[in-house]
Amino acid sequence: MAAPQSNNPLAAFGKLTELRQRLLFVVGALVVFRLGSFIPVPGVNPEAMTRMIEQGGGLLNMFNMFSGGALARFSLFALGVIPYISASIVVQMMGSIVPAWQQLRKEGQAGQRILTKYTRWGTVGLAAFQAFGVAVALQKQGVAGGVPIVYDPGFGFIFASVIGLTAGTMFLMWLGEQITERGVGNGISLIIFAGIVAGLPRALSQTATMASSGELSSIMVLLVAVVVFGVTMFVVFVESAQRRITVNYARRQGGARAYMNQSSYVPLKINMAGVIPPIFASSLIMFPATAATWFSNASQMHWLQTITTALTPGEPPYMILYALLIIVFAFFYTAIVFNAQETADNLKRSGALIPGIRPGKASADYIDGVLTRLTGAGALYLAAVCLIPTFLQTAWHVPFYFGGTSLLIVVVVAMDFRAQISAHLVSHQYESLLKKANLRRS
Repeated sequence: MAAPQSNNPLAAFGKLTELRQRLLFVVGALVVFRLGSFIPVPGVNPEAMTRMIEQGGGLLNMFNMFSGGALARFSLFALGVIPYISASIVVQMMGSIVPAWQQLRKEGQAGQRILTKYTRWGTVGLAAFQAFGVAVALQKQGVAGGVPIVYDPGFGFIFASVIGLTAGTMFLMWLGEQITERGVGNGISLIIFAGIVAGLPRALSQTATMASSGELSSIMVLLVAVVVFGVTMFVVFVESAQRRITVNYARRQGGARAYMNQSSYVPLKINMAGVIPPIFASSLIMFPATAATWFSNASQMHWLQTITTALTPGEPPYMILYALLIIVFAFFYTAIVFNAQETADNLKRSGALIPGIRPGKASADYIDGVLTRLTGAGALYLAAVCLIPTFLQTAWHVPFYFGGTSLLIVVVVAMDFRAQISAHLVSHQYESLLKKANLRRS
């Protein structure tokens, strides 16, 4: 009697040579990223730098978490992929505003290659500018805890920092592109994911130490676990949700055969903007606190100290402004990445109609109205996810390592990675069926 065949796609994983090679490449690339995050830029005292990052808070802590602790060590990867993300967003914005760049977006792969070149050059410029600013600020900072941060300030340190940090960012950009092309998933997202997850063991160890010493009660530990699990499930549910706009294709006559009406749909996600709005909002709202840390010795910065106090996490102005910035950036970025008029034109050219809606401008207005309502719900969802950890930290003083932005990134990237693996497995199954069919015909 023949053994029954398993319907589980993972059962054939051992036979998937290509997928196995892709996964091994992803693992190897992330190992290279982690090793590179420990190669320091010369001229900086690592202990003083770590102490300054821990005391600085705000934007520095967020960037340090995204880079997997590389900023605290002032390694070659201290800037992470933030310059690349910023350059990509700027190019996307220009592609929606500048007519010449709009034309490039419509030219397919040829135009995309040109836009990619602009993104790379923009990354070089932003990385060099940010590296210069960090080097100059470190020199002005002087000491941290009585220990000098920069051993030998001057032109040599600034030059070495700009070259080292810019080269590190460009290497990460290249590594991310290689992961996307030769691995599984989006390379840049996986690098950010690895940087965030790298700090998780230390956070769990600190929480366990606090629980064992009595600083944190067992009820609080259970509360943190429940909230993390609940928020994760909520993020998975919302990110998987879709609003499907039904479209019907007109009946077509092909020779002697007539093709009946076909129905399909246009899928619209609730959160079309992804994690960009929380990142932008966090960067903007934390900038005053970071500036106050850099210019703490200035005597004419009292107004900056006042703003910093008002925008401290847990304060009502911080909560209100943070939520408003997330909502504004959600609508703004959604308008950039999705063009309702272009979608309506594509439907019209393909002979598709939305039931009860005239093609052209009426279809565009209908899609835009649906998208506006979805974006409103998605913006409220982003604000809620990002503020829940802050409420916990403020009300019960819970050590919550995963902020809303980082938790969102981790869950979304993990979901995308799983979807990519599933797509490879399904593709392999179809290839196997086609090979069997060809063998039977021959």
